[in-house]
Amino acid sequence: MSGEAGTDRIVVHEFDDGVLRIEQLHPRHAAQCEALELSVFATIDPVDLYDEREVHDLAVAFPEGNFVVIDGSADDRVIGMGLGILLDFDFANPHHSLREIEGEGGLGNHDTDHPWYYGTDISVYPEYRGRGVGAALYDQRKRYVREHGKAGIVAGGVLPGYAEHLHSMSAQDYIDKVVAGELYDPTLTFQLENGFWAGAALPDYLDDPTVGNWSVLIVWDNPDLPEPLSFRVIP
Repeated sequence: MSGEAGTDRIVVHEFDDGVLRIEQLHPRHAAQCEALELSVFATIDPVDLYDEREVHDLAVAFPEGNFVVIDGSADDRVIGMGLGILLDFDFANPHHSLREIEGEGGLGNHDTDHPWYYGTDISVYPEYRGRGVGAALYDQRKRYVREHGKAGIVAGGVLPGYAEHLHSMSAQDYIDKVVAGELYDPTLTFQLENGFWAGAALPDYLDDPTVGNWSVLIVWDNPDLPEPLSFRVIP
């Protein structure tokens, strides 16, 4: 990790292209982050997404665990982000909505003493995909978890590919087929390739009628711990 002396910019990763870099989230990024999420998740009710004030507050409360990807060739445009909070996740009762688990203001349930990093958002503009941006954001989350001895990463993974199968199979059947490699999902497949495992289907996770409001519990266990603190959730 490297900081830039005399500025409030904390750069944690630089891409080989010399153009893109990852910084810790800062309040100045808030407006661009709101615009990014609204653009990338256009089918989701904006009520379920971060607004500028919530991103600002998250940047103040937990900058070291939140990251933005900056395009230095485009006036330092925010082109990607990976946001999250720390909480104590109950694997015995995994069903939840995003807003419910975030708490008031998007971080009401956040506490730095809690063991799990809960990923609340990962977004990349389409024109920047295929350049390793998403994987680099996951790597920064994993780095944070390992450096701070947290249990791992948990999240509700969106299922964009399920829109094509919404009326032909259940969400759990779709998830099982993606895990088995029988179907491809742009998000879940990528997460599986990045070391996550998929658990229960999550009903009413987000207001997204294109996928019937379904999501999936995904988990990455910190490999530095002697044994995982999670257990495989049986749907």
